[in-house]
Amino acid sequence: MVKKEDNTEGRLTVTLAGLRLDNPVIPASGTFGYGKEFAELYDLDILGSISFKGTTVEPRYGNPLPRIAECTSGMLNSVGLQNPGMDAVRSEELKDMAEIFHKPVIANISGFAPEEYAKLAEAMDKESQVGIIEVNVSCPNVHNGGMAFGTDPESAAEITRTVKKATGKPVFIKLSPNVTDIVSIAGACEDAGADGLSLINTVLGMRIDIRSRKPVLANKVGGFSGPAVFPLAVRMVWQVAHAVGIPVMGMGGISSAEDVIEMMMAGASAVQVGAANLRDPFACRKIILDLPRVMDSLGIDRLEDIIGIV
Repeated sequence: MVKKEDNTEGRLTVTLAGLRLDNPVIPASGTFGYGKEFAELYDLDILGSISFKGTTVEPRYGNPLPRIAECTSGMLNSVGLQNPGMDAVRSEELKDMAEIFHKPVIANISGFAPEEYAKLAEAMDKESQVGIIEVNVSCPNVHNGGMAFGTDPESAAEITRTVKKATGKPVFIKLSPNVTDIVSIAGACEDAGADGLSLINTVLGMRIDIRSRKPVLANKVGGFSGPAVFPLAVRMVWQVAHAVGIPVMGMGGISSAEDVIEMMMAGASAVQVGAANLRDPFACRKIILDLPRVMDSLGIDRLEDIIGIV
């Protein structure tokens, strides 16, 4: 748990679409599972929230192996939304999460048609643990869906409207960086009723094994994440946060308390930590415990005071 003195008078607290978080640090979907493995290492209630593994209507095995590759200052993945499916997540995973995390969670959902997004949103709307629904229209590792909806303003808006009709919970649309103009897509989602935005998802990348003369990943291309994408993420969060009037969750290469503060200065109301969890399972805990020290060194009294100051 966060020591009381580390969050005196709400220094670390932030608000997302009416949801009050003890701190802005959230493990990103797909990098923290449902928290079970991490709960064996530390008390997860130190976290602001958890965006759990992306859920589809039907179970998915994901893409063929190999689907993970190391890169300089980052990693490639083409996992392909592996998950047990909506019904198993509701009947098993969420019940287990409630035993190890006692705050509202973020339900990350992904579909291959508007009707699937609606079905997922209706299902997650019934779960009391779910505080926010995060709509993935930006996954680069699935075919005929995912990112296809997030690369066009009208398609992204259609999914936003569909999900908003199916739930009364706050809806955040997770945007892709693999577009020409992310601001226009963000604006279309806001106009369609989105309560917030999450960005960025992974950047399309590729590695080739020069000995075998074949792509390293079975899927050939995958999502590139890690510290190398952080400047790109900061730029896009800054652009979007200053163009819309809804909160933004910033992500992309965050691995330190300094990164959190930089991302919030760019305009993020909260942040998600992704690849860092795979490199160090204590990453989120370390960042949260280090935030008060870094804030003191920079003369920051409350994190909410620095959101979008640049």
